[in-house]
Amino acid sequence: MDRKTTLPFLLLLAIGLSCPATIRAADPQKHLLAVAPAEFPDLFEWTDTCNVYVIRQGDAAILIDLGDADVLDHLQEIGVKKIEWVLFTSHHRELCQGYGRLKRSVEGSGAKIATNEGGRALFENPAAFRKIKPSLADPYTVHGASYVRPSIRPISIDRGFNNVDTFTWRGYEISCVRTHGNSPHAMSYLIRRGPALYAFSGDVMLGGARMYNWFDSEWDYSFGAGIYAMQEAVSILRGAEPDVMLPAHGAAISDPKAELAAYGEKLLNAETMILRTYRVVPYTPGDQDRISKPTAVPNVRRVSPHLFKFRGTNYIPNFSIIISDSGHGLVVDCGRVGYSLLDESLKLMRERLGLKYIDAVFITHMHGDHCDNAGHLHDKWGAKIWTLDSIVDKLERPERYDYAALIESYGEGIDSVHVDRAFKPGETLQWEGFTFTVDHMPGQTDFALALRGLIDGQKVVFTGDNIFGNPFDPKQNGHEAVVARNNAIPEEGYVVGADYLGKLQPDLIMGGHSWVMDHPAALIERYRKWSHALVDALHDLSGPGEYRYWFDPYWVSADPYRVHVKRGGSADVVIHVRNFRDGEQAHHLLLQAVDGLSIEPQALDGIVAGHSTGEYRVRLSAKADAPIGISIMAFDVALDSHRYGQLFDMIVDVE
Repeated sequence: MDRKTTLPFLLLLAIGLSCPATIRAADPQKHLLAVAPAEFPDLFEWTDTCNVYVIRQGDAAILIDLGDADVLDHLQEIGVKKIEWVLFTSHHRELCQGYGRLKRSVEGSGAKIATNEGGRALFENPAAFRKIKPSLADPYTVHGASYVRPSIRPISIDRGFNNVDTFTWRGYEISCVRTHGNSPHAMSYLIRRGPALYAFSGDVMLGGARMYNWFDSEWDYSFGAGIYAMQEAVSILRGAEPDVMLPAHGAAISDPKAELAAYGEKLLNAETMILRTYRVVPYTPGDQDRISKPTAVPNVRRVSPHLFKFRGTNYIPNFSIIISDSGHGLVVDCGRVGYSLLDESLKLMRERLGLKYIDAVFITHMHGDHCDNAGHLHDKWGAKIWTLDSIVDKLERPERYDYAALIESYGEGIDSVHVDRAFKPGETLQWEGFTFTVDHMPGQTDFALALRGLIDGQKVVFTGDNIFGNPFDPKQNGHEAVVARNNAIPEEGYVVGADYLGKLQPDLIMGGHSWVMDHPAALIERYRKWSHALVDALHDLSGPGEYRYWFDPYWVSADPYRVHVKRGGSADVVIHVRNFRDGEQAHHLLLQAVDGLSIEPQALDGIVAGHSTGEYRVRLSAKADAPIGISIMAFDVALDSHRYGQLFDMIVDVE
């Protein structure tokens, strides 16, 4: 967007700021649209943060989804005086953020709310799905990072539908079917008018056989649960054979049969891209390592004369160690070993393998399972803790971030890991006659390093979890997991990591979780090809435009993500807005919180230069009557001419 178009756009947005409940002023030129005037004359559509469908009967109506409730200003155009029901297709905030306004209005004060019974808690108790101290097993999370986006305020549900149900209203018979995948417990509503079947399908699929976004369908650690659910939803809708699909976003779909078939193929392709190609179940330790040999210390194996690792039957902790001729040890990762076994093994390594000291532990990336024993090595064995500079804050202050698998989520009472030395990318270390270089190597996560050096005549690189695989199995492509909540955009992660390894041409890769990959050139090439194929698959699902907005759950984010504030107190927060494009990006954010909390400034307007991030400092204050406990604060986002609604959030804990 150039400045000639940007300035009028921002002026238009600014007009709406006089009304704090909305992100923009009502457009007097905009009206309810008849969807099918001849075939279904009582069906109308309104669009703000989503498509809101109005079904009229006399002076009453039901709504399918609500959006920001701007539709209330236009009901008189079609003679509607009261809303009797709102049927939600999912819990996502942009579909229901106008609930408070609905209940305050004359037309909607008596409206009843319905959705899938399984999702009732997401509406009625939204704050329960945000944690100050997350854990790996929290519901609706990817290793502690939530993938649900509930309202900032509770929404009372009057009727919960079964997964297959029927709803009747003023002569209409509506088939209600669960079509999850974009959201857990999402629903589609099917209405037949004359010979045509209309499917109000939420965000199962957008026109052009596209996915609404990636991160709403990422339900686990790259095991495909959300993709499988979406495939089930597609199958259900294909079986229903609708003539028209009316999605919650985008244009109506006039040829659902063809588009659902094409979408199913895209989902299947994405499934093959994200699932691991090595065996997960049944687990065979030999798949991870075929060159190390047993030593006189149980669970410790020798990779080369100076290089050792832990491994046992069904036991794959993160621990590698280089032992110098003088008995000094340099450890790479220290996680999931267990204090007792770690102490016992190190004692035996002193007695039988010549280990005398442990100088330091290198942490390869931000995940807690690679550092949860590192503090013990520091406290009991005197080891320093080292890592890359970009990883430090995720280890020392993990509560500030909404990423997956941070140290505090492992339930061991460890809230942080102190780092003694932070390395810059490309920095070199001389240690006990060895020369090592610390590089930034993204992949599974952006917050990751590669430690490389010559060990026993081999070019060795320690890569954490960025590449796993049997180098001699041509079916394996080397990736460990595709997880957006690792801050892991493929073009900035796996593609970069694969290119790095291709240029490095190592003789031996020491991966996390006991993986050792020798002669890895062919595996690296398969890894490189897969990384580019992954980007193509995601582009195919997202459609035209910059796919990273569609993939990344953090292009608008708060630092810190979790804020503690006392009643009567305040705290500063920095809001980050990222621009993935070559040119400028205009944005408008409205920060919305529950009663008792306030934000200054509430509205953030700006222009961010290409491939950069805008930063805005705001002050969050809790009034004397602010609700004690956890509240959700949402960011209502407009980007250029497109309004997303309350797509992002942060957590406020009032003490």
